[in-house]
Amino acid sequence: MIAGFANIFRIPELKRRILFSLGLLIVYRIGVQIPVPGVDSSALASIFAAAKGTLLGLVDMFSGGALERLSVFALGIMPYISSSIILQLLTAVVPHLEQLKKEGEQGRKKITQYTRYGTVVLSIIQGFGIAVGLETMTAPGGAAVVLHPGWSFRLLTVITLTAGTAFIMWLGEQITERGIGNGISLIIFSGIVCRMPVAIGQTFQLLSTGEIGIFLVITLLALMVVVVGVIIFVEQGQRRIPVQYAKRVVGRRMYGGQSTHLPLKINSSGVIPPIFASSIIMFPATIASFIKIPWVQTISDAIRPGQLFYELLFVGFIFFFCYFYTAVTFNPTDVADNMKKAGGFIPGIRPGRRTAEYIDKVLSRITLGGAFYVSAICVLPSILISHFNVPFYFGGTALLIVVGVAIDTISQIESHMLTRHYEGFLKGGAGRVRGRS
Repeated sequence: MIAGFANIFRIPELKRRILFSLGLLIVYRIGVQIPVPGVDSSALASIFAAAKGTLLGLVDMFSGGALERLSVFALGIMPYISSSIILQLLTAVVPHLEQLKKEGEQGRKKITQYTRYGTVVLSIIQGFGIAVGLETMTAPGGAAVVLHPGWSFRLLTVITLTAGTAFIMWLGEQITERGIGNGISLIIFSGIVCRMPVAIGQTFQLLSTGEIGIFLVITLLALMVVVVGVIIFVEQGQRRIPVQYAKRVVGRRMYGGQSTHLPLKINSSGVIPPIFASSIIMFPATIASFIKIPWVQTISDAIRPGQLFYELLFVGFIFFFCYFYTAVTFNPTDVADNMKKAGGFIPGIRPGRRTAEYIDKVLSRITLGGAFYVSAICVLPSILISHFNVPFYFGGTALLIVVGVAIDTISQIESHMLTRHYEGFLKGGAGRVRGRS
């Protein structure tokens, strides 16, 4: 492992890509510290201190704390992610987008362009909503968040936040093209990881004061190692369906006849289900928190993280979106038709409709296991915080993103090393790190 990391700096191109990616991530973290004019930072921070279980807290996690400071990068990369997801879902129902997807590189470029336009539109809408919402907010002490409310503040906020999101989107694309790893994922990764020192400091502070015991800390460390190991194992897990291609004679040459497999991932939907589930549940909770009516407050308290009703609803939505997103992004009928046209077949299964039904049956079963796995990881933080008084957030969507991005980035670095005849991080063919894609 150590020798593998040492080999990174022996490859000039790989070294340049890694340093380029780190440089742009530093630029992003600097931008997180630059606030939007006209906002009382202390009053806004006191509001976010009480918003950890709402949609504001969720968005702030993905923005790396930028929303809490209302920096120029306050919207983060979430508008781009939302636009990408919307385009993926529309691809299944809009014939024009479906045709573009099948046109190869040119079609993907067009869809990327539409995604950028959608990002700007969503940023304008969200920026205006944040500006108007901030004007109505007051800190627990009664101080107004916005110093000089009005249309000038709204327009300035919308322009600043939209420009910030567009700049982050450009940073992510530059990292993907000229750096290492997926730029958008690495930006989210950096925003989540940057909070780890604070969590570690809080843990040592509680340990020194005697509020938590050393046995609990050791148990948590062991649990972290086990959970991360399970995530790595499952994220790289595949159900391989054997595929045989028939021999074909073209002229005087014979083609085909080889055996291969169709890989189906256990968690093919990634982190999309928990993100969607959290957003849907926390949106009414966030709205209800501003309505001072007793029965509305009761509903708001019932759908906060840690409550039984919230956890059951959360798991239910995760299962729904696991199956829904998998059905939208993977079409067994198209796979079976393409396999049949290429002369491929699954041993023991007739080509065509029977093959599509078999693939759909296998996919449904492994998606069920993936849904249980995602639900367990996402419910873990609530259990640790409510029952064991853990002073930091461990697990959930953030941990899935961090581990998944780390796996993808390491696999890309290893690919660069292997193409230049260097040993990867893990020696031996069985130890190669596979990316999620």
